Amino acid sequence: MKSKNIATVNKSVCVSCGACLDACPMSAISTPDGCYAKVNEDLCVGCGKCSRICPTGCISIIKREEQQNEEN
Repeated sequence: MKSKNIATVNKSVCVSCGACLDACPMSAISTPDGCYAKVNEDLCVGCGKCSRICPTGCISIIKREEQQNEEN
């Protein structure tokens, strides 16, 4: 069962520093292109550790249904 919350990344603010990768207990964040962090929706539990450690504040924790509405 997926959690109610999920992390989302503001790509225009992310500097790909890697702090969130180290903080994520689920290994749900990667930087596949080296430009910005990407969240694996299937692994993210919305704990907020990445958001709290991010030096640029580009990661937010939102409700999953909000995330789905933003994609549509």
